[in-house]
Amino acid sequence: MSSLLHSNSALDPIKIIETVSVLQMRIAERFPDSGLCRVCAICLQISQQARERAKFIDRPVYWLRAAIWLFVVILTGGLIYMAISLPQRLINFTENWETIEAITNEMLLLSAGLFFLLTLENRFKRRRALSALHELRALAHVIDMHQLTKDPERLVSNWISGEHSPKMQMTAFELGRYLDYCCEMLSLTGKIAAVYVQRFDDEVALEAVNEVEMLTSSLSARIWQKTMLLNSLESRITQQPSVGTESPAVRRDKTPRTDAMPRIDTTPPADKGHEAP
Repeated sequence: MSSLLHSNSALDPIKIIETVSVLQMRIAERFPDSGLCRVCAICLQISQQARERAKFIDRPVYWLRAAIWLFVVILTGGLIYMAISLPQRLINFTENWETIEAITNEMLLLSAGLFFLLTLENRFKRRRALSALHELRALAHVIDMHQLTKDPERLVSNWISGEHSPKMQMTAFELGRYLDYCCEMLSLTGKIAAVYVQRFDDEVALEAVNEVEMLTSSLSARIWQKTMLLNSLESRITQQPSVGTESPAVRRDKTPRTDAMPRIDTTPPADKGHEAP
């Protein structure tokens, strides 16, 4: 029962790798030569590396622990020797307060050195985790760059592109799938970051993971706004009037025409008498 609970409450790096692999295949089916497909391949490689790096972070560094304990033994022996010889030194140097001050400084320095060594393994692992999280943070920005120019408004029929404007060669459906793939990849990037601190309880590393997750969530929210705009445009274009009548959904000025807006009578005065009642 406990093993089942642990499996359902912890991230499985293997499942994350499988999910990223399936996402890459899905992107390759629709956009085989796209940059997003290559970015997903990089994401897959990073997810595979994350599994091994997380294992390294969880694994004790035995050689470092052995060196620390050796130093602790030497330090303890030195302190015992100082405690034994201290009374004799105080008798010989009763009026020499500099000796007492030197001993106090030595004790403080040895305590600081001991604290440094005891936290050395944790800081060594933290450095590896922060390096990997920096890589994920950069990957999130790369994913965002690929959807940056994917604007749903470019699908409107009367959209006027500039000379240097990016070319839109997607349908509304393809654009929607492209944006969804970006959101999924950003979400998986946050999950990969969480793998590093799943069994590594370090405050600095946890804060860095939270920053990555906040970044991916913020970028996904921007993409979701584009998806909502795309759905709105699709629904309005579906309800577009007959040919020759301008639809409010595709008008350049984006101003919806309502019944409260005055209509300008453009009929010549001579023909007003022939208007239908």
